[in-house]
Amino acid sequence: MPFFNSKRERRLWLALLIVLIAIYATLGQTPAIVAALGTDIIESAEANLVFALLVLLVLIPVFFVDKRLARVEIAVGIGILAVYLLAWLRLGSWEERTHLFEYALVAALVHEALLERRDNGRQVPAPALLALIISILLGWLDEGIQSLLPNRVFDLIDVAFNSLAATMIIGARWLVRRVQAWVERRRQRE
Repeated sequence: MPFFNSKRERRLWLALLIVLIAIYATLGQTPAIVAALGTDIIESAEANLVFALLVLLVLIPVFFVDKRLARVEIAVGIGILAVYLLAWLRLGSWEERTHLFEYALVAALVHEALLERRDNGRQVPAPALLALIISILLGWLDEGIQSLLPNRVFDLIDVAFNSLAATMIIGARWLVRRVQAWVERRRQRE
């Protein structure tokens, strides 16, 4: 029996691997990246808005391109995006903000891959909880790697940010799935 149930599942796990390699490969470079870009650019509202729009351009095709969304689903999605944007803007530093994005993406990819696996007949107990656990462990691994790098430290606050990001996205995805199921039931009754 092949390890992957579908081409889509394989693509999702591969995307996760690429994202993790990018995160882990740049761990020692974050201060240099911030210095090269300049704090004025990183902290500007325009740069944050452009970054948020780029994130949307990545996430929307990955998760929603083949779906017909109802107005309530769109409204819930906009609400979730607003919460993320406000959380993004409230965080004090660029490094804190990257945790919110990076581990939300990691958790979303893990969750989607597990759902794809389950939907294709494999046993996946509690995919949301399993995705959360895997994502949190990957965040711990991130910090463990940082403890080995010069000028970097293991930081429990970063672990908390990683865990918060994973919890927020999986909770948001759970809410969207509940709304989608509700919309589908209403469509079937009509």
